[in-house]
Amino acid sequence: MKFASIPIAAVLSFSSVAAYGHSGGTDSKGCHRNHKTGDYHCH
Repeated sequence: MKFASIPIAAVLSFSSVAAYGHSGGTDSKGCHRNHKTGDYHCH
């Protein structure tokens, strides 16, 4: 069972990175606006 957890952890770590990434430039404060929702957020 110990060996099965390693591939599962690897898949989860790569999928979580892809879920949070997005394209788009940031302003001088490291923030940007989502034009679809109007949300303004920082990274």
